[in-house]
Amino acid sequence: MSSAIATLTNTGSRQDPIVIIKPPISGISVTGRIKIPGDKSISHRALMLGAIASGETTIAGLLLGEDPRSTARCFRAMGAEISQLNSEKVIVKGVGLGNLQEPIDILDAGNSGTTMRLMLGLLAGSEGKFFTVTGDSSLRSRPMSRVVKPLQQMGASIWGRKDNSLAPLAVKGSKLKPIHYHSPIASAQVKSCVLLAGLLTEGKTTVTEPALSRDHSERMLAAFGAELEIDRDTNSVTLTGMPTLRGQNVIVPGDISSAAFWLVAAAIVPGSELLIENVGVNPTRTGILEALAMMGADISLENQRTVAGEPVADLRAKYGKLKGCVIGGDIIPRLIDEVPILAVAALFANGTTVIKDAAELRVKESDRLAAIASELNKMGGKITELPDGLEITGPVALTGTEVSSYGDHRIAMSLAIAALNAKNTTTINDAAAAAISYPDFFNTLERVVSS
Repeated sequence: MSSAIATLTNTGSRQDPIVIIKPPISGISVTGRIKIPGDKSISHRALMLGAIASGETTIAGLLLGEDPRSTARCFRAMGAEISQLNSEKVIVKGVGLGNLQEPIDILDAGNSGTTMRLMLGLLAGSEGKFFTVTGDSSLRSRPMSRVVKPLQQMGASIWGRKDNSLAPLAVKGSKLKPIHYHSPIASAQVKSCVLLAGLLTEGKTTVTEPALSRDHSERMLAAFGAELEIDRDTNSVTLTGMPTLRGQNVIVPGDISSAAFWLVAAAIVPGSELLIENVGVNPTRTGILEALAMMGADISLENQRTVAGEPVADLRAKYGKLKGCVIGGDIIPRLIDEVPILAVAALFANGTTVIKDAAELRVKESDRLAAIASELNKMGGKITELPDGLEITGPVALTGTEVSSYGDHRIAMSLAIAALNAKNTTTINDAAAAAISYPDFFNTLERVVSS
């Protein structure tokens, strides 16, 4: 592929790398076979549970993005032995449940909301120990009250800014009690935080959600030896406290959130066909496949199998005509991270696409609803922000211009895919944010795009 398609560079006046994308006049296609990084959610949980289990855990396929590195850094600081991170084999020697050490310094979660929110559940029940947790400027502005409040109901002692809702947060480990928490939102981070805190209680801790959120924590907790009861009729999960957790061999499948960018690229760029290998297709994560099917995308699942308790398949995506639709309700928790790239797909669909019930996106790494609407509209999109979503009219002809990722990895990658179908040059500022979840994204882009 010509280097004019995706060029990562630094400018003299700007420290953050930019990406310049300039498709040739003759047009491009997106073709080939690719493998994507390991699932971010599963990578976090494998590191955390390995760190608190007894014995040794091996992890194959770990995501090497910045967020899992933050998790590893925090748990090393609390006594877990974690080998150098790589995608082949990571070895974690756990401290055993309830034996995290009091760190000598502040725990830094970087940009990772998953690291901070899930870790708080374990810190809250570490009796007699004191912890301080923080993150980068983005994470320090994101709401933590959604996990602090249920932890306080369990007896946790947590202090922080804005009525204990913002990091930095100070935690004094306390003896916790089990509760039945009715979460006002469907959030895997909230659910997982409460369940991890429940590990350190005597009794049963239950979380009930208004809709089903991703269930990687439940699957992995069970694999490590925890006792869980799951009620799909009420979207409830119950965990029995004080289990014996033992190290496991974990194989991390490819992240469907990363695959989403390539699914949309193949769907919107004429003449394209991509095979994306070894993708996790956990049903609590496949909302993106359902939404694209509603839009008429040509996507098929091949070589379906189960790997280490998680369903996996190869995904084949081909170019085809898309149509507008309404995406909302219970599907949203199963595709919340994919809304920005769905907005890109909707720009090339016939008719109006409405994405609703996604207000959660306003408190991610950026206000993702505002960010994707603003930047795609600069390129000629027709997107109207709704309080909880987007209204998108297509098809449109995009024209390249200077846009910003807002330091958000999913915005950066979504804009890059949109730029493939734009005339002239698109310059994406702070494109290095993609490394948070997909360090090799732009190299892969160069490899699969051909003129």
